[in-house]
Amino acid sequence: MNQDTICAIATAQGGAIGTIRISGSKAIEIANRIFVPARSGKQLSDQKAYTLTFGRIYDGAEIVDEVLVSLFRSPHSYTGEDSVEIACHGSSYILQQVMQLLIRNGCRMAQPGEYTQRAFLNGKMDLSQAEAVADLIASSSAATHRLAMSQMRGGFSKELTDLRTKLLNFTSMIELELDFSEEDVEFADREALRQLANGIENVISRLVQSFSVGNAIKNGVPVAIIGETNAGKSTLLNVLLNEEKAIVSDIHGTTRDVIEDTVNIGGVTFRFIDTAGIRETDDTIETLGIERTFQKLDQAEIVIWMLDAVDGTSQISQLSDKILPRCEDKHLLLVFNKADLVTPSEQVLPSPLFPNFPHFPEDRVNAIFISAKQRQHTEDLQQLLVNAAHLPTVTQNDVIVTNVRHYEALTHALQAIQRVQEGLAVNISGDFLSQDIRECIFHISDIAGEVTNDMVLQNIFLHFCIGK
Repeated sequence: MNQDTICAIATAQGGAIGTIRISGSKAIEIANRIFVPARSGKQLSDQKAYTLTFGRIYDGAEIVDEVLVSLFRSPHSYTGEDSVEIACHGSSYILQQVMQLLIRNGCRMAQPGEYTQRAFLNGKMDLSQAEAVADLIASSSAATHRLAMSQMRGGFSKELTDLRTKLLNFTSMIELELDFSEEDVEFADREALRQLANGIENVISRLVQSFSVGNAIKNGVPVAIIGETNAGKSTLLNVLLNEEKAIVSDIHGTTRDVIEDTVNIGGVTFRFIDTAGIRETDDTIETLGIERTFQKLDQAEIVIWMLDAVDGTSQISQLSDKILPRCEDKHLLLVFNKADLVTPSEQVLPSPLFPNFPHFPEDRVNAIFISAKQRQHTEDLQQLLVNAAHLPTVTQNDVIVTNVRHYEALTHALQAIQRVQEGLAVNISGDFLSQDIRECIFHISDIAGEVTNDMVLQNIFLHFCIGK
């Protein structure tokens, strides 16, 4: 492990107070060189851990700032190393002056995520907890905050540790059998192993299935806004985002590429995707945009099909063959826009909705008349979106997978334990069972970072912010 003493500004610019973190074997020694306590007496090296000391930072004889210094001693710190935190005034000039002093006196500028990486390498947290730190910093809703806190507190890790311990106990018994293969003895009760494998398969399946919810909570429920050109898709996107994100024009085919953005509605984060209008065209660029429309339609969980209230029925009949086959596993919102151009008596839904698709699951369809331009009934549409998302209430005790790396590892672990179940069903030999159990253990351990290689670690911490 790198033994350099590192430093970084740990707070965002613009605040009244700025914090600089120092961590490493020489953290206290280096801080001593530039810090003078206001009260003569003990230097930082003589102070007890968990103390605050008021004093000044000096550059030679010149005072740089009056500061508060927090002291943490190994192993009882965030990184597990000796650590010092200097709280300065928030001036960017002051913070840069202190940073330059620290670097001149032996510190190195920290890399993104290096503090949390050292915490992981020093055993202060496992890898899934370390990854949760980045999720906690990036949390933008109550649900994402609760999930990150649950993972950082070790709820996910504990569940995986319990699985791993049970698997290790059984594989050790099976491998003991292999050592006494000539005696033809059986140390591992196959029925008990079958019950264990079934229980583990249920737990891993639940975690794998939770990813669809966790991913939606973390990254936003994907909502594709589709329809013919000039139906009002871009106007609706601007209304939902409450900003002029997309160009609005009466000219057909204005939107030629996909426009995406996220917004929180009713505590749920949605990722709205405005797409190119669907029509027959000879324009090469617009055609590419329409192809992307169908790609995004396939990726969405909720589809807003924008229809012109004046001519909605004919639009449904013209586009049903292209749209409905892709929406059978999604929630479909039929939004009849420009309702201000028709009378209330004309705001009647066609019956049946989809004459060419009599078996389409209409329990997953809602319809509403709005005027995006006049902002009529757009709040009702937002409530339909929240209902369609159907996300469960999340607490800090829930274990829900939100990380793609964890999802992939759990998927491989699930495949391995299913092979164990199949092997037990046909009574295969212990050496094959042991191999599959060990593969399951490998993938579970990979989540906590017990078998993760340096390249994976580097990629994970590269996406952290500097100072964390």
